[in-house]
Amino acid sequence: MLTILFAARPDSWGEYEAPLNRAIAAAGFTEFRVVTDAPPDEVDYIVYAPNSDLQNFSGFPRLKAILSLWAGVEKIIGNPTITVPLCRMVDTGLREGMREWVTGHVLRYHLGMDAHITGAPGLWDPVAPPLARNRTVAILGLGELGTACAETILALGFNVTGWSRSPKSIPGVTCFHGEDGLMDCLSSAEIVVLLLPDTPATQNTLNARTLAAMPRGAFVINPGRGPLIDDDALLAALDNGQIAHATLDVFRVEPLPAAHPYWHHPQVTVTPHIASETRPETAAEVIAENIRRSQSGAPLLHLVDRSAGY
Repeated sequence: MLTILFAARPDSWGEYEAPLNRAIAAAGFTEFRVVTDAPPDEVDYIVYAPNSDLQNFSGFPRLKAILSLWAGVEKIIGNPTITVPLCRMVDTGLREGMREWVTGHVLRYHLGMDAHITGAPGLWDPVAPPLARNRTVAILGLGELGTACAETILALGFNVTGWSRSPKSIPGVTCFHGEDGLMDCLSSAEIVVLLLPDTPATQNTLNARTLAAMPRGAFVINPGRGPLIDDDALLAALDNGQIAHATLDVFRVEPLPAAHPYWHHPQVTVTPHIASETRPETAAEVIAENIRRSQSGAPLLHLVDRSAGY
């Protein structure tokens, strides 16, 4: 009997219980149980969210893998009690939702939609946008989600560049890496999309220096992590016109406090961390497939290389 421990916020159990049972059964398992509580020595897999109360994994002698419900694992990657494979969640629903949200806001800025949606009645200003091939969009962070967004935006005809801390290669995308590569990437970036993880090395990736490296009047879209941006530097860049507008979905403190300047700044669009969500149905399928792979000895999906520091 396989025992799968669901360790996440209690209010999410109701969303995942049925999809997990269906997906694991569909993967060919007949003797299994998915539970929220079990003796540690009976647990084979942990379906895990970093906001769970479970933080110590050392007392699970049968544990084969930890299957995260979150795409980001930076909050747990340094946990010394994790000695089994750790897998990120990259399900089709998360990937599709992110690329749809990002593409929508890229097109909003590219086409200048705000001028017509919020423009004064009677104002006739027939300024056509450039073609997509004449607009450069930079994706900072070329993991699963960043790559999906880059490929979708590229398919629309945009000139797409990308940056990551280590070298990456995506057909059709001009890829940069390292400190010097970041400045080169930003120098032509008229629209920047942030999809980096939150690590000590990525905090304040957009700061006074890097924002100044962008073309004047550029746009910022952040569905990644709040700490990727130096808030004071971005507000200053918005005030002086270096950055024309920013759409921000993630913040250092969430919900974003009512008094925060972002709420009241005319060149900021705040969205409440909705760029993409893990969907229980598709996430359950990824979890079930990883359990099947683990049981058969096949390579796991989205395995985290902890030696690389994520």
